[in-house]
Amino acid sequence: MSARLMKKVLNEQHHLHEHVSEEEEEEENDSEPITRSSINPFDLLNDQDSEPENQGDELASSNETLASYGDDDDKEGSSSLKPTAEVSVSNPKSKKKKKKKIKDNAAAANKMRDDKELDLILEDLSLNVNSSAEQPVSSKDKIKSVKQQATSVLKVDPKYLNAENELRRIFGSKVMKSFESSNQASSSRQMRGVRGRVHYNLRKSVLVTPSDNWLRCDDSLSMQFLELKNGYNYFRYVHSPSYSQSQRAFEAAKAINDINGIASILQHRPYHIDSLLTMAEYFTVLGEQPMSADAIARCLYALECAWHPMFNPLQGNCQLKFKHDTNKPIFTALFTHMKNLDRRGCHRSALEVCKLLLSLDSDDPMGAIFCIDYFALRAEEYAWLEKFSEEYKSDNSIWLFPNFSYSLAICRFYLEREACKSDGMNAEKSSSTDLMKQALMLHPSVIKKLVAKVPLKDRTWTDILQHAFFRSDQTGIPSLDHLINIYVERDYLIWRLPDLQKLLSGAAKLVIETLESNKSEVKDWACVRKEAFSSEKNEYGHLLVSDFSDSLSSIPRENLQQFMGVPRMMEDGMQDENQFANLPGNGHAPRGVANRNALAVLFESMLPWVTYEDTEDGEPDDNQHDDHRQDNQ
Repeated sequence: MSARLMKKVLNEQHHLHEHVSEEEEEEENDSEPITRSSINPFDLLNDQDSEPENQGDELASSNETLASYGDDDDKEGSSSLKPTAEVSVSNPKSKKKKKKKIKDNAAAANKMRDDKELDLILEDLSLNVNSSAEQPVSSKDKIKSVKQQATSVLKVDPKYLNAENELRRIFGSKVMKSFESSNQASSSRQMRGVRGRVHYNLRKSVLVTPSDNWLRCDDSLSMQFLELKNGYNYFRYVHSPSYSQSQRAFEAAKAINDINGIASILQHRPYHIDSLLTMAEYFTVLGEQPMSADAIARCLYALECAWHPMFNPLQGNCQLKFKHDTNKPIFTALFTHMKNLDRRGCHRSALEVCKLLLSLDSDDPMGAIFCIDYFALRAEEYAWLEKFSEEYKSDNSIWLFPNFSYSLAICRFYLEREACKSDGMNAEKSSSTDLMKQALMLHPSVIKKLVAKVPLKDRTWTDILQHAFFRSDQTGIPSLDHLINIYVERDYLIWRLPDLQKLLSGAAKLVIETLESNKSEVKDWACVRKEAFSSEKNEYGHLLVSDFSDSLSSIPRENLQQFMGVPRMMEDGMQDENQFANLPGNGHAPRGVANRNALAVLFESMLPWVTYEDTEDGEPDDNQHDDHRQDNQ
């Protein structure tokens, strides 16, 4: 109980004692009969016989009592302190004067007693607080507090998930309105020839903003609540029988690399998750980034529409384990969506998606921990990044990763700048130079990779790399070398800033000076590396370096735009492709090979729906076409 609440209880108690003493004296002095009754504050609203002034006093007193004892901790006290009042039958004016005199005298007499009792109670409370603070905390309580901290630091702010809002903050509302109006005009021109088009009132979404031309989601995909364990709610996605049938058709089309078959599934079921993910990857290779982003957005919209009523991932206390096959698509979709946001320059939105991705599975199957620092730095969330490094899992081992070793030094560098402007330097924390020295001592091979990737061509870097400590770009530890490659591929753009280059070179020179005076530190830091990454195998081999890259591997449009034909119709499953093989633009028109890239033709020939023209007379090779049709029958 707080001191303020205790003081309020004591004051109320003394008011009640004064009220009882007044009644006793009035019984002795007045000869009129007096009746006592328990007052209900709601009954006073309908009482027409008592004085208005007395009504207000009694009602206010009753409301104070109810408010002060409404808390669950004060139930025992409230049962013994129910107020009583007297309703006089005659002579109300003389009674009022007597009450006023008695009240003034009692207030002066009880003031000292109130203060003494309150001081004693507060002293007792302070002793209890101190004694409870000295009690040892159980291991269960520690685990619970650690999970609460990890949950709080991964809470997602929904207002920053919208990329359009971030673009408005960057470019202004006028620029965004003109851009949106131009896009609407172009889309309306494209849809001019479509008749009977229906616009649906789509469900609102947190992850993405649905477009007007999207269809409604059905209930073929749902989510199942599994269990409540250690404060986390566990869920998994569930497929309906009809969705499972489409999933089997997708697996069959995927086995033969049939893009047409996958497109046909989407024609029958527009929100089939795996088909949307495949088409998004296809459009990425094609170089159609807007179409790829649209497919990912549709995928996320369908996944969100299937959420369980208890599933609230923004709070960080819901788990979708990657080991369930039906849960895997949401991780792929969120990771791709995060990269799309980064390419658009929406780094704060990408940070929120990364937090969501990391909170869904504590095992971090997508490696979100290795890019969350990058998005925090690009979004200028320096204070949050330091808080995250201190509270996430609370084992202080996160700084051993290469990305956090260097990113925390960069973070402290910018926080020091902000502190200099506000004159709020914290002398207890290590400086950015010290943190950068620790990062270089722990991961010296990073600097050579950064010099080659950024690139850094100044004479200073040549002198630094000539030192034996920075000469090698390999550590001999597979896991660590892989994580360093991921870090350099993901974060190299940050090191193009001159201020950070100066910080890195200055710290490297200090490391060289330290090693010249004390060479034993090389062995000490090598022991730290081996202990932190003790496995002889690459524990992070499932994370591809290319997944953390900004570069896009694409094939020229003229070599790929012919790959996708008209989707096949679906009636009780997949119909035979030969029924519409003669339709114009069906994707099976013979292709020429003259004056084309040989590598592109080789790649194209691997697709089962591609045929080629005869080089002599321009007619298609009948044998090849027949063989192709037999394969598809």
